[in-house]
Amino acid sequence: MGFWTLVEGLLLFANALAILNEDRFLGPRRWTLAEFRGGRRNTLKGQIVGLIHACQFLRLPLILFNIIKVSLWLRST
Repeated sequence: MGFWTLVEGLLLFANALAILNEDRFLGPRRWTLAEFRGGRRNTLKGQIVGLIHACQFLRLPLILFNIIKVSLWLRST
C-alpha cells in the first residue's frame, strides 16, 4: 500500500462523510451538531459528529481535491 492509495482512501472517506444528510440521516439518530453543544463535545460521539460537520463544511475544497484526483487518474491511464 503506497502513499497515493492512502490518500485515495482518505478522500473516499471524506466524500462519504460529506454526503450524509443531517435532516434525513443524522437527525433521527440524534447525531446532529446542535445536540453536542457545551461539554458533551469531548465524547467520542461528539468528536465523530464534529468530524462529519467539518467534512460537510469543507465541501468546496473536497470538490477541488476530487477534480485534481480524477484529472491525475485520467492523465496516468
